[in-house]
Amino acid sequence: MKSKHGSEELSDASCAILAKKLARSIQGKAFSELADVTFDHRGAVLIGRVFIKSLQRCGYDLSDFDAVGALTSAAVPIVDAIIHTAAAQGSELNAFVMDFVYPSIKGPSIAGKRVLLVDSWLSEKSYIQTSSLVTLRDGNELGLDFGIITKEGATVVAIASLIGSQQQFGHAPKSDPSPRSFEIEAVNPATQEHATIPFVMVFDEDTLRSQLPADSDTTVRSERGMEDTEA
Repeated sequence: MKSKHGSEELSDASCAILAKKLARSIQGKAFSELADVTFDHRGAVLIGRVFIKSLQRCGYDLSDFDAVGALTSAAVPIVDAIIHTAAAQGSELNAFVMDFVYPSIKGPSIAGKRVLLVDSWLSEKSYIQTSSLVTLRDGNELGLDFGIITKEGATVVAIASLIGSQQQFGHAPKSDPSPRSFEIEAVNPATQEHATIPFVMVFDEDTLRSQLPADSDTTVRSERGMEDTEA
């Protein structure tokens, strides 16, 4: 049995390894769906661990949610990683994905459920890249999602993304990899109802870009050794 201190150290190591993988994934790219990390078997394990630990560090417990929803197709493997890691920890979470063809969801019913909405990279650039109707800067980018979730009879507890941008919330990037919590204003396009929703950002884009590994081959070998130790 690992001590609490030992578990915390392993969590920090997982965070550092995942940060390096993501830094390599976005190197030289204005935007990425991060598929090379999220669909990688090692990456999936790390994402599940780090995402849940980040939520906990921002004051959330797995018991605060009944379901986890993918805002985009890029978030589907992230949601899958979260629910499997949660299951390993004794928590039963369902998952779903937003369906914009017929505004609804795909997955088990979320009627009466408390949901966490997840994306891979949530920023103004990501929404422009995916041709969203609205942008993060306007504070309205999640209006359609919010409207669909409300129509389904569920409650959005929080929104979280693997990568985000602190600068868009008026904060300068920090050098440490700890998660950040902000607030987003969403507007239901059908009812014009406004809601302030907590937003958890696991990694900051600028921080990742500033920590790009100098020697990729050496870094990859080092990461695999650390992952084997954690396992």
